Amino acid sequence: MKKAIILIVATLLICTTAICGTFAWLNAKTQKLDNVFTVGEGIGLTLTETTEDYVVEPGATIAKDPKVTVTSNGGGCWVFVKVESTLPDFVKYDIDSAWTAVPGVAGVYYIQNAAETAYPVLAGNQVTVDSDVSDVSAANNATLSFTAYAIQDDAGTTAAEAWAAMLVELA
Repeated sequence: MKKAIILIVATLLICTTAICGTFAWLNAKTQKLDNVFTVGEGIGLTLTETTEDYVVEPGATIAKDPKVTVTSNGGGCWVFVKVESTLPDFVKYDIDSAWTAVPGVAGVYYIQNAAETAYPVLAGNQVTVDSDVSDVSAANNATLSFTAYAIQDDAGTTAAEAWAAMLVELA
């Protein structure tokens, strides 16, 4: 009987060893793969102007050079400039051709997919005064102001949508 028990135990040990060895052969493990996520550069934007003195005289051409510079476009962005003026009608300016008016929004212009470069706001970097005006006093303390904004390209498929998203971000 002892021999039978020893034989059964030995057989069980052999079977257990064979089964465990088989499991070891059927297992596999890969090395750990770490995915590291980083935040992009974002959007960098500056608004600069080098001119400061604006003397209004009939027929004058006044240097005015506001520039919006995209220093980092974050992989693509909409750039906007808002132009606000209290200038009288006899003081004239045009927006540079790089900019397009946002449909339905007065005084706001955009550039889509802006590159990392400087964009002049005013055509010819100047403001002109009509030559036939006799009294320029209405221009005293008048202002021409600019504010630049930028938002990621995926904020909208149209300039109006992107501008609306920009306003939501600012609220």
